[in-house]
Amino acid sequence: MKSGGWLVEGFHELKKNRLAWVCLFFIAFVCLVALTARWISPYPFDEQHIDHLLEGPSSQFWFGTDKLGRDLLSRIIYGARMSMAVGIITAVISLLIGALYGAVSGWFGGWIDAVMMRVVDIAYSIPSLVIMILVKVIFDSVALFSNPELKALTGTLIALSIVGWVSLARLVRGQVLQVKEMAYIEAGQALGFGHWQLLFRHVLPNIMGPIIVMLTFRIPANILFESFLSFIGLGLQPPFSSWGVLAADGADLLESYPHLILFPGAALYLTMMAFQLLGDGLRDAFDPKMRL
Repeated sequence: MKSGGWLVEGFHELKKNRLAWVCLFFIAFVCLVALTARWISPYPFDEQHIDHLLEGPSSQFWFGTDKLGRDLLSRIIYGARMSMAVGIITAVISLLIGALYGAVSGWFGGWIDAVMMRVVDIAYSIPSLVIMILVKVIFDSVALFSNPELKALTGTLIALSIVGWVSLARLVRGQVLQVKEMAYIEAGQALGFGHWQLLFRHVLPNIMGPIIVMLTFRIPANILFESFLSFIGLGLQPPFSSWGVLAADGADLLESYPHLILFPGAALYLTMMAFQLLGDGLRDAFDPKMRL
């Protein structure tokens, strides 16, 4: 198989999946909103309108206002910036760590593989939530950032990245174990190609399909974890905005003012669902077993 052949074949399969393309465009729209939040937001995320406290949706405030009179639509738009940044950045960091770790473990095998996989087993034995909370608390206690938003964001990124690489490492290791037995790898070894040349130029490019699929599932999981950390008070905190912060703010007033949690909850749900359906489409396109 040529390096990159999986991409061409998978793309042709993906073109047939209209739902995956709809989800892709929706995700692109959310990313565009997050990037242009400063210019498209009706109001600054922390601007208070003291004459419009806890108002429902109206022509002036489309999604209503919160208990401090802040425009909910503006806060959701700014919240997309934080939630998407956390989801995507942590997924990419986890991918880089997990792919390199799993590739080295699977390629060299032997005692190297045994030792590296025992580390993964130990990491798997500890609940992810416990690791995230522990890392977040430790980082917040030792970090020297003067900007509280940057401190909270960085701690969340580190906590989620540490948790996310483990499953990716196992996936990549399994794929490498299969690919390194292929004929073209044996041909490369016969021609005198080095370990790292074979690994990075021939093995990893041919297993990128499953890795990309795993990445699309990792992003919504990280967005959800960030929302949960913010909800329990360990992530971003007011006045800064993420979808988890908004959900936490609205939970206390759910019965009287359901719009406070309905709109941020809908944004979170639709974005996570889009990533999940896109991941399903990519899996169907890039995994040959799914096309049998």
